[in-house]
Amino acid sequence: MGLVRYIIFVIDGRSNTANGNEMEAIDSFNERLRSDGNWVMAAGIAGPDRAKVIDGRNGATESASRSLFETAEHYSGFWVIEAPSDAVAERLARDGSNACNRRVELRPFLR
Repeated sequence: MGLVRYIIFVIDGRSNTANGNEMEAIDSFNERLRSDGNWVMAAGIAGPDRAKVIDGRNGATESASRSLFETAEHYSGFWVIEAPSDAVAERLARDGSNACNRRVELRPFLR
């Protein structure tokens, strides 16, 4: 079986759990993903205050300046990785959680 793609969503909240050496730890984790062949891409994303819900189905032109979900937590970034197994992807997600000092959510891509 080949490599499977996964997305690791970074879960954040309004409390700003960042620590002093967070970017250094994230950079180190990213470099490890690259050197081990797991890296596809990563990015931080704007908060829910900059979200738009857009519905273009069946010719609709609806949009709303808000997030779909009204919760205290939101996604603040993500990694897309490739891994040979769920176990490896879960280990990498734990390592990413540790690096960014936040909880993460792991989901496999559909084939």
